[in-house]
Amino acid sequence: MKKIISTVLVLAAAASLSFAAGKKKTTLKVGATPEPHAEILNLIKADLKKQGITLKVVEFTDYVTPNKALEDGQIDANYFQHLPYLESFNQEQGTHLSNAGGVHIEPIALYSKKYKSISDIPAGANIGIPNDPTNEGRALLLLQSAGLITLKASAGITATPLDITSNPNNLKFTEVEAASVPRILPDVDAAVINGNYAIPAGLNASKDGLFVEGADSPYVNVIAVKTGHENDEAIKALVNAVKSAKVKEWIQKRYPNGDVIAVF
Repeated sequence: MKKIISTVLVLAAAASLSFAAGKKKTTLKVGATPEPHAEILNLIKADLKKQGITLKVVEFTDYVTPNKALEDGQIDANYFQHLPYLESFNQEQGTHLSNAGGVHIEPIALYSKKYKSISDIPAGANIGIPNDPTNEGRALLLLQSAGLITLKASAGITATPLDITSNPNNLKFTEVEAASVPRILPDVDAAVINGNYAIPAGLNASKDGLFVEGADSPYVNVIAVKTGHENDEAIKALVNAVKSAKVKEWIQKRYPNGDVIAVF
C-alpha cells in the first residue's frame, strides 16, 4: 500500500510540476542604450506582460558591452545597434549574434556649435567622428555626401581617414568612441554624431544638423540575439511588440522631425 501511495504521490507531483511548467512566466533581459531604445522597450512592457513575458530592460551607454553581455548570456537580446555594426562586430570579435528584426533608423548628422552651415566650416577645421569601424565609415560617407571629402570607391561602409582621396579643405579628424562625440562637440569645429547620442545631448538632426543622412539609410537598428534564438517564441513576441502600431505612432509623435524613423 505504501508503495502504491508513494507512486501516486510521485505521479501527482510530476503532474503538478508539468502544470507549473506550462504556466511558468518567461523573463526577457534586453540590453539597450537609453534613447530611444530603452524608451521603446519600456513602452511595450505591459503588452508583453499580457503574454506572460516579463521584460527587464538593462541600460548600457556604449556600443561594446551590450554585445559582449549578449554573447556571454548575461542578457537575452539587445537593441541599440544598426545592422552593419552588428555584422562588423561579429567579424572582429568572433561573436555569434544575429538580427531578429529591424525596427528603426536614426539618421546620423553633422553638427557644430561654431558654424551655422557647411560653407562656414574653414580650411583646416577639426571634425569629430566615431572611431568604431562601421560608424566611422558611416560618418565619412556622410562627409563625402556633403561634398567635404572624397573617398576611394572601394572603401564602402568601413572607410577610414586613410581612404580619403580628396580633402580640399585639409580637414583634420578627431576619432573618439561614438558615445563621447557629443562631449567633444564644443572643442572641435564640427562633429558627426549618431542619433541615439545626439538626442540625449539635446541635438535635433533636422533643426541643428548642418547635413543629415537620407531616410533611405541602410543603417537599420535591430533587435539582436544569440544566433539560433531568432525564432524563440519570447523573442518573436518581443519583435512583434516593438514593431507594433503603438510603437510606430509613439515614434512619429515623439520624433516628428525625423530623428527616429520606423521602418515597419
